[in-house]
Amino acid sequence: MTAIVDLDPAIAETLHAALGADSVVLPSMDALERHLSTQLGEDTVVIGPTVDLRTALDLAIDMRVARPSLGVVLVRRRIDASVLGDALRAGIRDIVAERDLSGVNEAVARSRDIAKALREQVPGVGLHDNERSHGLLVTVFSAKGGCGKTTLSTNLAAALADGGRNNVCLVDLDLAFGDVAIALQLFPTHTIADAIPVAETLDFAALEALLTPHSPGLTTLVAPLEPGAAANIPATLVVRILGLLKEAFDYVIVDTPPAFDDQVLAAFDASDVIALIATLDIPALKNLKLTLETLELLNYPREKAHVVLNRADSKVGLAMGEVEKTLKVPVTQQIPSSRDVPATINRGVPIVLDDPKHPVSLAIKEFATNYVIHASTATETSIPAELRSDRRGLLRRKAKS
Repeated sequence: MTAIVDLDPAIAETLHAALGADSVVLPSMDALERHLSTQLGEDTVVIGPTVDLRTALDLAIDMRVARPSLGVVLVRRRIDASVLGDALRAGIRDIVAERDLSGVNEAVARSRDIAKALREQVPGVGLHDNERSHGLLVTVFSAKGGCGKTTLSTNLAAALADGGRNNVCLVDLDLAFGDVAIALQLFPTHTIADAIPVAETLDFAALEALLTPHSPGLTTLVAPLEPGAAANIPATLVVRILGLLKEAFDYVIVDTPPAFDDQVLAAFDASDVIALIATLDIPALKNLKLTLETLELLNYPREKAHVVLNRADSKVGLAMGEVEKTLKVPVTQQIPSSRDVPATINRGVPIVLDDPKHPVSLAIKEFATNYVIHASTATETSIPAELRSDRRGLLRRKAKS
């Protein structure tokens, strides 16, 4: 059921008519509070345009802790950049214009799907902290292509597998143009696209059949072979897959496309560590700075994000101090450049396996040890995944305003 709150009875009834019988109108925020105290299965609240914005934002902030599966949909007469920014920071699931009744319906439907996926289907959601799975998830991201995301992802996964001492799954979430299979010279029988027909009932037994082994301790879930399949893989399926993998593996490494799409945001939500990789060139550093600002806007904990500078010893006239001053964050790890890296890629063997004592291998292992293996898996500072699963729409509307 969906709860609707608006101080104008006519507006409330209009929203009620748009959402149908599976919704209830409440005359005030006090009435909503009483409703939520008894209706513990409520998954969505629609706040109408006559409710004070600050009151609506305070509700969303409170629910992030008290009811993380509850989505707040905000209906406003006017949507500007200021409102969008406040909503993003508060954890509002979606914002819709008052006259866009079909948009309200769609927002509520998305909210219900997200709540269902996270409360009923994803392992660990709704459990006490001591019942949660302990797998640690690392997402490797760059908003610019060519920085070495796949190279870092494959080598980080191989380093963490440590010859079979740990169970690691490498997920290629670049659904249109993923290169993990090529970089590791894999010939997969199945890809992530094969999870689409069984999305509603997917369990680990079914997911395990889609994995492709690489080396002792290292298994992969590769991207679709056909780029067009990417459009059929929703963020809710990615959420479910990552939840299942975190339950089954010691480490899950996610390689990503250079874009803030729904699937990448889902990976960020599930991440314990986010490795932001860049190179010593102005476009890459500019995109990295924008990435850091976007993560801050979306309220991702700053301590989860680590800047990794690839080919850091390149002589291009940029000093490390200047880079850190521009980014306003320290560079966590520097990886040197080497012609040996593309040579190992062409052979389909991560350099950490081909030459464990190579300077590049040592740098990646250092990052793995200091910022992944020793990373805290505590979740008390995390913002629940469902609160940001539809942020792409908010970001898109913010760009237009």
